[in-house]
Amino acid sequence: MQKKKLFTEIPYIEGERLTIKEITQADAPALQEMVDSEAVYRLEPSFLFEKKYDDVHYVIDHLYDEAFKESIIMGIYLKDQLCNTDEQSGADGQFCGLAEFYGYRDDIHKVSIGVRLMERYWGKGIGAETLNMLVDYLYNETDIEIIAASSLPDNHGSAGILRKCGFDLVVHNGLEDWGFGEPVPTDKWIK
Repeated sequence: MQKKKLFTEIPYIEGERLTIKEITQADAPALQEMVDSEAVYRLEPSFLFEKKYDDVHYVIDHLYDEAFKESIIMGIYLKDQLCNTDEQSGADGQFCGLAEFYGYRDDIHKVSIGVRLMERYWGKGIGAETLNMLVDYLYNETDIEIIAASSLPDNHGSAGILRKCGFDLVVHNGLEDWGFGEPVPTDKWIK
């Protein structure tokens, strides 16, 4: 089977509980809720495109022309049968967060991955399931050989998920740009 190159398409990845796919305008209210959450941004700061502009509708309209040059940002959707019936959902389920491929290095077949969930979806196993789906996609369908991730040292939940998914901590408290205006201490992980 011919392996895909990253940045040639927006992946559609389906699992038992989750779908990871392109973000649409239907996701704007949930994305706005996530962007407005202080708890989310305290542990997962603005390393993604959605907080660069005030209007999330504008962000979604331009997500795959502006951001696609440096990252692939996708929505994470919990399938309908697992959603609360009072929640609004689309064809692939309820939007519950963002997944990203970034820091792509074609010359060494390396990419970094990130997952950020809306606060109401924390602690439900969605982060680990998403990471595993991203890793499986990269290793089985693309030519990626090295997968990296980063977390803030105080984000023990993300560190636990990364360990659970087989990532090894390779740098503790290294400096990295997370959108705060200056580099911050960051833990770096490799799979």
